[in-house]
Amino acid sequence: MTAATAPPRSELTFAKARGSRKIKNNIATSLVSLAFAIALIPLIWLLWTVISKGYHVIFSSGWWTSDQAGIDPRVKGGGALAAIIGTAEQVALCTVISVPVGLLVGVFLVEYGRGLFARVTTFMVDILTGIPSIVAALFIYALFVTTLGGIGAGWLVSLALVILMIPVIVRTTEEMLRLVPNELREASYALGIPKWKTIVRVVIPTAFSGLITGIVLGVARVAGETAPLLILVGYSATTNMNLFSNPQSTLPGFINQEFININTSSGTAAYHLDANGNRVAGAVANYAPDRLWGAALTLIIIVMALNLIARLIGRRNKVAS
Repeated sequence: MTAATAPPRSELTFAKARGSRKIKNNIATSLVSLAFAIALIPLIWLLWTVISKGYHVIFSSGWWTSDQAGIDPRVKGGGALAAIIGTAEQVALCTVISVPVGLLVGVFLVEYGRGLFARVTTFMVDILTGIPSIVAALFIYALFVTTLGGIGAGWLVSLALVILMIPVIVRTTEEMLRLVPNELREASYALGIPKWKTIVRVVIPTAFSGLITGIVLGVARVAGETAPLLILVGYSATTNMNLFSNPQSTLPGFINQEFININTSSGTAAYHLDANGNRVAGAVANYAPDRLWGAALTLIIIVMALNLIARLIGRRNKVAS
């Protein structure tokens, strides 16, 4: 190639740079893909372990319709009805308290938040976001049991979960409201509509699906918490629908109780299950491991269902459009 037909130096430099960027991009893509695969390994391992050990229990006839009354580790049967009801009631009370507070705080920080009070509120929300669940449980215990002389009950668990759920809702509310275009607010103000009515009739409806997504994610966040349950309410094998008195079973508490039964019951000889899920080995049966894995799988199913609901709602979110 003669000098007259050689490509300009700028074109050679651009081609070299483009090739270098392509190599770097391929390396970065490979590293990200590798990290993703490594992160999936423990997740898939955990799911496979829980599903393989617990699926035969949740498909039994009485798992969803009976409790553990009169059932000991050596007796096959029983179900998780009491634990499911207890978890549902505690999370429902927590949601009823947390949602209005979280939404109002989020609206205040986005629409009205100015000055020292807003900065202090933001700082406190940041602190609550990272607080361990056991600290929230100990705070409620110290206040209502130690100081005020109360007794452990399901409603105290709900109060501890409120401390954990409010920051999730506040942060989600802030993000969703900030996605609402300011042009909508300005158009409403131009028509002479007051600010409070603009928020209620324009801003919140626009971000509604995103707000619902945040609420569902907050519910999923607290549904599997264990520390408040272990500290603030005792375990009950029977169904207790009263949040304000007596011990109450929950799925995390059920798991903990069956783990205790594994270690304290006699006759924990090795066993295996036949095609029908029945034990065929072991001098004295111990069915606590079966129920433990079944309760764990039930809790995972509930939390996964909540997250899927949040994803489906999020896909219909029109805020960003």
